[in-house]
Amino acid sequence: MTGSLRAHLCFLLLSVTALRGRGRYIDVQENEISAEGLFSLLNSELKRELPDEFLYRRPLRCLDMVAVEGQFTFTADRPQLNCAAFFIGEPTDIISIEYDSVNIDCRGGDFIKVFDGWVMKGEKFPSSQDHPLPLYERYSDYCDSGEAQPIVRSSQNVAMVFFRLHQSGSSFTITFRKVLNPFPCNVISQTPEGRFSMVIPEQHRNCSYSIIYPVEIQIGELSLGHHNDLKRSVPGCAGAGDFVELLGGNGVDTSKMFPMADLCYSFNGPAQLKVGCDNTVVRMVSSGKFVNRVTFQYRLLDHQELQKLKGNSVEDLCLSG
Repeated sequence: MTGSLRAHLCFLLLSVTALRGRGRYIDVQENEISAEGLFSLLNSELKRELPDEFLYRRPLRCLDMVAVEGQFTFTADRPQLNCAAFFIGEPTDIISIEYDSVNIDCRGGDFIKVFDGWVMKGEKFPSSQDHPLPLYERYSDYCDSGEAQPIVRSSQNVAMVFFRLHQSGSSFTITFRKVLNPFPCNVISQTPEGRFSMVIPEQHRNCSYSIIYPVEIQIGELSLGHHNDLKRSVPGCAGAGDFVELLGGNGVDTSKMFPMADLCYSFNGPAQLKVGCDNTVVRMVSSGKFVNRVTFQYRLLDHQELQKLKGNSVEDLCLSG
């Protein structure tokens, strides 16, 4: 990995799918696009602002990033066998995809599949450990459900649409909307700077907030419902059913990332950590017995800060890759 900041985002080299047959699962092959190219698509989307009474419309590209609500149409001018569109909302959104019209040949091998989350380089966000549904239920295949399921909703602020069209002239139109999620869990941040409060209200689940940049995390408040009878020296917060961990890595699957810090006791006051990885995650594990809350803010590390981290044997786990 090179020293440039963009190179540190190399895990965003996307894996656009090559589905074999009509199987339910996606067999991901590496079809690379630069991180700069992907997020330039996102930035261009965020700049498009229209009054609420107008429905934003544009063509959908074979490889696309969509952040603005609207209606999107893909028409094949030639066989398009490995296409994917990434949809993203604000942290407090879930994604709604509605089929408006579909003209594809399912029997001839065409497909449109919505995935509840994102797939990058073969890794999935949220991970299987953090998503409320089993993996096979996270795929929605239009050719299996058709008009029986005209609207598909995600569990978090990101979703993907994979599609393959063999014949020129084949097409489909979908409408993308954002729906308010009162208790967001599992978020990908659109920006390298921000502030967020994660609350798990007596639910047995794991929630991850993923920042696809090297950043400094500053935790301002951590409130865990259990009594603070755990010693700070407990390794890895073992035995604590409720805790927060800070993770770093060069992929999006939290189960494959490096643990940077564990927090299993409530506190007020800033605690900060610089993570020089392509992806930085605040992950809360909840037993379901208590209301747990963590508030944090984050900012992008500059080039000089990244260079300083290279000499740290702990935080160099990602930079040395």
